[in-house]
Amino acid sequence: MTSLSIADINLSAPELWAAPDAEREAVFQYLRDEHPISFHPEPLIDGMPMGPGYWALTRYDDIMYASRHAELFCSSEGGTNIGDIPAELAAFIGSIINMDDPRHKKLRNLVSSGFTPKALNRILDQVAVRATAVVDAVIDTGQCDFVAEIAAPLPLGVVCDMVGVPPSQEHDVFAASNVILGVGDPEYVQSMEDLMAAFMTLHQMAMEIGEHRLANPTDDITSILMHAEVDGERLSVAEFASFFILLVVAGNETTRTAISHGTWALQNHPDQKALWLTDFDRYAQDAGEKIVRWGTPVVHFRRTATQDAQISGHPIAKGEKVVMWFNSANRDERQFQDPYTFDITRSPNSHFGYGGGGPHFCLGANLARREIRVMFEELFRRLPDLTITAEPTLLQSSFIHGIKRMPCEFTPGG
Repeated sequence: MTSLSIADINLSAPELWAAPDAEREAVFQYLRDEHPISFHPEPLIDGMPMGPGYWALTRYDDIMYASRHAELFCSSEGGTNIGDIPAELAAFIGSIINMDDPRHKKLRNLVSSGFTPKALNRILDQVAVRATAVVDAVIDTGQCDFVAEIAAPLPLGVVCDMVGVPPSQEHDVFAASNVILGVGDPEYVQSMEDLMAAFMTLHQMAMEIGEHRLANPTDDITSILMHAEVDGERLSVAEFASFFILLVVAGNETTRTAISHGTWALQNHPDQKALWLTDFDRYAQDAGEKIVRWGTPVVHFRRTATQDAQISGHPIAKGEKVVMWFNSANRDERQFQDPYTFDITRSPNSHFGYGGGGPHFCLGANLARREIRVMFEELFRRLPDLTITAEPTLLQSSFIHGIKRMPCEFTPGG
C-alpha cells in the first residue's frame, strides 16, 4: 500500500479497468484508508466535451449516506453515469433510474406492480423451466462457454418473457445489452455510433411491442405499463420504450454477471462449494447474497448535489458530482469483517449489490435472487463436475464488473 500515491490514482483511467481485479482492489483499499473522498477527472469519451470531474466515495457509510439522501444528491441532473447524458441518448435512457421524486416515486410504484411477490410468483415456475432448458441445451456437449451458454440465457429469457420479447429477438437483446453496458471495452464499443445503434435496436423493438400491447393487452409488464395512469395520464409508447430498455438491459446483464462470478468463486473456494452441497436449501439464501457482494455486478452510480452539503465533514458544493463506488463499499473493512474472504455463511451481509438503501434500490432484486438460486441448484444437480478451464475474460468497464467469456467442461450427459 505504501507505494501508492493519491497523485498517481485516476479512477477514470482506462488502464485501471483493464488491470486485474487485485490491482484495482489495492487502489480502492488505499483510497478507503487514506483518501476516502477524493476528486478525479471524468473519463474522456470520443466526440463529447470533457466534464468537470467528480468526488469519489469509497467508504460504505459515505455511500449509504448519499444513497439515502436523494434530496441532497439527486439522479435527474445529468443522469446517473459519470458523464452527463448526451442529448442524442436522452430519449433512450430517460427512465426512472434518472428521475427524482415526486415523479420517480409515482413511476416506480407503477413499474413495481410487475415486481410484487404476487406478480413474481406467476413467473417463478418459468424460471425453473428456463433453467432446465439452459442445461438441456449444453448437457451432451461436455464443454461450452459458461457466460454465453449458461449464465446469460436464464435471466435473458426470463426478462424477455416478462416484457413480451419473442424468442426470435432474444439474441438481439443480448447483443445490444453487451454494447450498452460495454462502454469502455473496445470489443463492444468503438464509437458513439455503436452505442446509438444498440439503443435504436432496443427502442424500435420496444415501440413495436408497446403498440401491440396497447391494442392487445396480456398480463405482462408491458401491458401493465401501457394501460396504467400516472398523474392522470398514460405513458406514451416512447416513454414506455425507455423503461423497456432499462428493464431488458439491467434484467439480464447483472444476474448473468453474478452467476458467472459465483461459479468462478466457488471453484476457487472448493470448501465453500462443498459446504453448500451438504444442504443446498439451508445455505442458498446466504450464498446467493455472498455471491452478489463478491461479484458486485454494478460497480458505481453517480449523483449530483442539489445544494451545498457535507459527507463525513467533507464539503460538496451544489452542482458537483459524487460517484458511489459500490465495489469499494462491498470490501470496506469497517462494514465487513474479513471482506476478502469468500464465506457463504456470512451474516449479516448488507451489501451494495442491488444499490443502496434509498429510493433507487433495485426493483428486480427478488427476481435476481430467485434466478441465482435456481441456476445453481440446477448446475449442482445436473452438472456436478462442471469446471472452469481458463481464467475468465473480464469486461473492460468501470460500470459493470462483467465476465465476457469463461470456458468450462463437464461430463457429457451430466
